Amino acid sequence: QTKTGIALLYDEVSENAYDIRLKLSKEVLTIQKQDVICVSGSDHSANHRTVTLRRQPVGGLGLSIKGGAEHKVPVVISKIFKDQAADQTGMLFIGDAIIQVNGINVESATHEEVVHLLRNAGDEVTITVQYLRDAPSFLKLPLGSPGPSSDHSSGASSPLFDSGLHLNGNSTNTAPSSPSSPIANEPKYEKHWLDTLSVPLSMARISRYKAGTDKLRSNAFEVLALDGVSTGILQFYTAQESADWLRAISTNISDLTLQNMKMANKCCSPSDQVRLPLYCQFFSILVIALTCKICRAYIHIYTLDWVRAEKIYNLCEVLFKIHKLWLADDCWLQANLYLGIHQDFELEDQRPYCFSVMVGHGKSHYFNVELGSELAMWEKSFQRAIFLEVQRTGSKTYMCSWQGDTLCFTVDFALGFTCFDSKTKNVLWRFKFSQLKGSSDDGKTRVKLLFQNLDTKQIETKELEFQDLTAVLHCIHSFIAAKVASVDPLFIDSQSIARKYMYSN
Repeated sequence: QTKTGIALLYDEVSENAYDIRLKLSKEVLTIQKQDVICVSGSDHSANHRTVTLRRQPVGGLGLSIKGGAEHKVPVVISKIFKDQAADQTGMLFIGDAIIQVNGINVESATHEEVVHLLRNAGDEVTITVQYLRDAPSFLKLPLGSPGPSSDHSSGASSPLFDSGLHLNGNSTNTAPSSPSSPIANEPKYEKHWLDTLSVPLSMARISRYKAGTDKLRSNAFEVLALDGVSTGILQFYTAQESADWLRAISTNISDLTLQNMKMANKCCSPSDQVRLPLYCQFFSILVIALTCKICRAYIHIYTLDWVRAEKIYNLCEVLFKIHKLWLADDCWLQANLYLGIHQDFELEDQRPYCFSVMVGHGKSHYFNVELGSELAMWEKSFQRAIFLEVQRTGSKTYMCSWQGDTLCFTVDFALGFTCFDSKTKNVLWRFKFSQLKGSSDDGKTRVKLLFQNLDTKQIETKELEFQDLTAVLHCIHSFIAAKVASVDPLFIDSQSIARKYMYSN
């Protein structure tokens, strides 16, 4: 099913907006612009049309013009009055740029100069026009602009308003002249919407933010294809129209993503299948379409496709953290994420819904979603994926040291914590998860684990040194959380920060 509708295409350079039509199919978003085409007869002039108008005593040429060189835009026909001279030709349209008047080129003329030519061109006026597809928004008839009567009474013309009846000039005819009409053999023209840009939606993304800022565009967004092709900034007249188009485009992108995911999974082993596709870009650097996937053992961060991984992390060693959550009005856009690597915990980008994926050696990947519900979805999805991986793995063992001895430290889903000599394999100590009462670390390599002895009820301190302390601490957190979740089905929901904020909001 195809969805169509009228929108504006905003040009940030000229700060003008142009009328376009959007056509949304299952796989492609097409931008259409209006153009005048020849539908019958021979078209000798290609893009230009030359039309002769017979000035009428009442109504004059039957058109209004707007624009001029003083505004760095051509003079265009801004209104055509029904059943008057210009309308009767069937060859002139609103949006036609006037190229010549009686053989005089007016492409660089001011508004007043064109008005003067048209007023003094006699009873027959020959004009050459070319349809202006990207007519700036100020050339459209503004509400409340001076009508023909006020133009006539004042005798003045403004490039920002329509110059209409004062184009009449002084007709020498005492009786009404014969109406202007197309000659039988002359070509016939019509306005049509023509395709100008097609953006494939497969793995595309949507952005409502102004480039390089955290500022939302009002009732506007752009769609960026995987190869970087952009629709440009699409503006809508109402928030409801913008929301409807966002939902429709987002739905098609999501459907195509799921199809691509299924196709990719057919070529993957069961342990490497895509679970959760996710769109993101390098944070505060270059806009690049990315995807992420969470599989059974790892989180993969991919560039452009699902073949070449940029980053791979073991899920047991990943810590998901709600980084920032503003209680702002919820939006309707699909997840649109931004990726970066920082050592600190303060984002430069002040976007409302942020989370971080903390990995080994103290590094973090920061993400932003535009929906509170999307934030809750990613929080819950990460937690479930991590818990399933903990249960599947069963245990993780890390090499460590203490006072010159090389040791092995094991986190086991069933047994808890075990430390043994790497050479003799002799168990030095073992504690259950419930016996861990606290911990502290130096932020580098050393950690102190505080366990309660079940017999003496005394706290025993165990100190260890690890090459990647962050990964070990994340693993401990994952195993303990998974253990609790295995006996308490409501644990995940009770720990969801995003869901709590959503309900309270």
